[in-house]
Amino acid sequence: MDSPTDSRSQLAMMLTLADSRLPVGGHVHSGGVEQAVADRVIVDADSLSVFLRRRVLTTGLVAASIAAAVADGTLDVPAAQYETDARTPSAAARRASVAQGRGMVRLARRLWPEEVWDDHVPRTHQPVITGAVGRVCRLSGFHTALILAYTTMSGAATAGQRLLALDPADVAVVIADLGAECERVAAAAAVELADLSDPAFDVFAERHERREMPLFMS
Repeated sequence: MDSPTDSRSQLAMMLTLADSRLPVGGHVHSGGVEQAVADRVIVDADSLSVFLRRRVLTTGLVAASIAAAVADGTLDVPAAQYETDARTPSAAARRASVAQGRGMVRLARRLWPEEVWDDHVPRTHQPVITGAVGRVCRLSGFHTALILAYTTMSGAATAGQRLLALDPADVAVVIADLGAECERVAAAAAVELADLSDPAFDVFAERHERREMPLFMS
């Protein structure tokens, strides 16, 4: 019997992994957008676009580079966990990453029960398990990084649409316009580990965790 990797095309698996309906919990994480909306940093589609571009170019690049290194086999899982912790100053952001990583492990175990996922239990970061899944799917580091860069942007964009009741067509245009940026980030991420930091996103993450009755987990 063919394994899931053999019976599903690499492109199909990439599109599946990018689907926000996956049980990784991405739909309940705003990537800092909820707090940015509350702080009036994001007020419309234009300011949402600025926020998303900044996120993709910083935290998105860092996460994508971790995923690419794991997918390419240049970074093993324990080292990748360490590198992700070191590149995520906010404790709240680390917890959000681990929460989404937990959901991805659950999915991976269902799709590929013959693989060993012990290195991802009981704790794994989203970029690390994404990279491991990319490796199982035989995706390149570039394509794995592209998945992560895209979902980093599109998931947050959807959160902005919901929070501000934006026209879905306007948000779709924002996402489409950032597609080329995601490709450039993925290309850079596939070359080497990135170590950029943006304190604004750390502040949003920490402030969000202290909110009373937030709509999103992060």
